[in-house]
Amino acid sequence: MRLAITGGTGFVGGHLLRMAVEAGHEVRALTRRAQPLLAGVTWIQGALNAPDSLARLVEGCDVVIHVAGVINGDREAFRTGNIVGTENVVEAAAHAGIRRFIHISSLAAREPSLSTYGWSKAISEEPVIAAGGNWTIVRPPAIYGPGDREMLELFKAARRGVVPLPRGTRLSVIAVEDLCRLILACLTSELSSARTYEPDDGTEGGWSASDFAHAIGDAVGKRVIAVPLPKAALVLGSMIDSALRGKRAKLTSDRVAYFCHPDWTASALARPSEDMWRPEIETRAGLVATARWYRAEGWLA
Repeated sequence: MRLAITGGTGFVGGHLLRMAVEAGHEVRALTRRAQPLLAGVTWIQGALNAPDSLARLVEGCDVVIHVAGVINGDREAFRTGNIVGTENVVEAAAHAGIRRFIHISSLAAREPSLSTYGWSKAISEEPVIAAGGNWTIVRPPAIYGPGDREMLELFKAARRGVVPLPRGTRLSVIAVEDLCRLILACLTSELSSARTYEPDDGTEGGWSASDFAHAIGDAVGKRVIAVPLPKAALVLGSMIDSALRGKRAKLTSDRVAYFCHPDWTASALARPSEDMWRPEIETRAGLVATARWYRAEGWLA
């Protein structure tokens, strides 16, 4: 197939481009700045707020896969990047006569009142459904894998031997390669039409935050102390992180709002059918491979 992909320069998108080409697809990918040549990929310079570039991106394609989004910022950044950006991509697909549309949302969209990010991802799903095409929405839980800078913070904490985490939270996780395999499986599966999926690693009931912290400790070869923190302590931590790193802060007040929710596990009712997809990467092994990649790239001492 000929695929139009947004977000191809990011963590998930980069893996998706590689795996799509390996599967024999022809890819057109949106980028803000010049990129190195990549076999099987045609880079289209532009942005989500530039309709002309989106028209060039989707021209002649069979499927649009919308991965791009804002994961950190203020309300306007989330609105512009996640809501308006998605509206623009949906409109470009519609004008080009492309009915197959795969939208990568977030599990945070399930609880839109908890955070601005979750609100923006929930609203971003509305134009996808309203367009009336052959759509699929994927709401991933926490994603890990080579190239990820968000989960890297936990790996660094584990190397120091102490992993702070929200008190009483359970979560689901998924390896980036498994997520991308699901996206590619949706291309041709009739089972995925008009469906919203919540994929995960197959762990029934998800992970307790403490068990996941210890799994990361095992991955980096360190016995860790998992320290459950009340919300007030995380709020204070977000203020300190913001003061120290400014816009580069990872623990923002918005993230604290949804980190402290007790249940970020994927719903068994929203899992993809096993006839179409099932996770292949066992999480403990995947975390070890991720730690190995971090070390090889010099991201983790």
